[in-house]
Amino acid sequence: MDYKQSGVDIEAGNEVVRRIRSLARRTFTPGVLSEIGSFGGLFRLDAAGVDDPVLVASADGVGTKLRVAFMAGVHDTVGRDLVSHCVNDILVQGAQPLFFLDYLATGRLDPDVAVQVVEGLSAACRENGCALLGGETAEMPGFYADGEYDVAGFIVGVVSRGRLIDGKRIAPGDALIGIPSSGLHTNGYSLARRIAFDVAGLGVGSHIPDLGTTIGEALLEPHRSYLPLIRPLLRSGLIKGMAHITGGGITENLPRILPEGTSGVIDRSAWRVPRLFEWLQRTGKVPDDDMLRTFNMGIGLIVACDNASVDQLVAQMGSGATRIGRIEAGSGVRYVTT
Repeated sequence: MDYKQSGVDIEAGNEVVRRIRSLARRTFTPGVLSEIGSFGGLFRLDAAGVDDPVLVASADGVGTKLRVAFMAGVHDTVGRDLVSHCVNDILVQGAQPLFFLDYLATGRLDPDVAVQVVEGLSAACRENGCALLGGETAEMPGFYADGEYDVAGFIVGVVSRGRLIDGKRIAPGDALIGIPSSGLHTNGYSLARRIAFDVAGLGVGSHIPDLGTTIGEALLEPHRSYLPLIRPLLRSGLIKGMAHITGGGITENLPRILPEGTSGVIDRSAWRVPRLFEWLQRTGKVPDDDMLRTFNMGIGLIVACDNASVDQLVAQMGSGATRIGRIEAGSGVRYVTT
């Protein structure tokens, strides 16, 4: 018996590396000093213009949104999801991305599928000015079913220590600005899949009149990157804190940036909840509290600022940004309707 008979195809792995090398090279920035295939990726930090540089790192995955991708046979969007999620996670601390690494694990390596995933990674890295520095593709027979894989991303960015955004300046009387999401992003898919495919009995190609699209297309809408929107504002000093609304919704994520003794008050009538969330709640008969702790409900990023800066920031952000709440004394998050 040889290695291929045991389930690991070395030639398929080599083919993937050959095909993704050009995709990665398209993302290379002047700081990249190594080639794809090295044992470690080399990156030279150019700290010009960055006083007292601080590196900010994060790691994440796509979660069970991958299962929708398996069902639909669409694999490039999950690469975009992964990069955008990681970019947003360091952006909320004021960091801009330098480089990205990926890890793709599968039971049986399908070069076409792997390349589709990396195509999404490469496109999103280019759009965010982030080098795809390297990664790992692991073939693990017996660990994953045929046609399934998992993918994770690792990002490193930089910010001047004096420009770190950590929420410490947030105080009662400050305002909260919400920026729209592009759908579910990468969270809440265990519940969304249960509602769509088990409760409603749909297939990924089922058309939903209320949504004007198929359920598969709605659920695979890529995670939005907020870097292009926020980058021009990072030096303004107007942003006191930012929360990326991921798993746990506003309820769990907003408190992560609030100083002790402060709470967020969210006006649920300040924005129109997208139809996808309304359809999921109605179809699954999901209680309000569960919706708010599972999904982003149409708000993917929250920005905290001084009350006097709201109009200026909203005008500069555009893209549907709107005031959705305020900061008060207390703790946690409280929802109101005006």
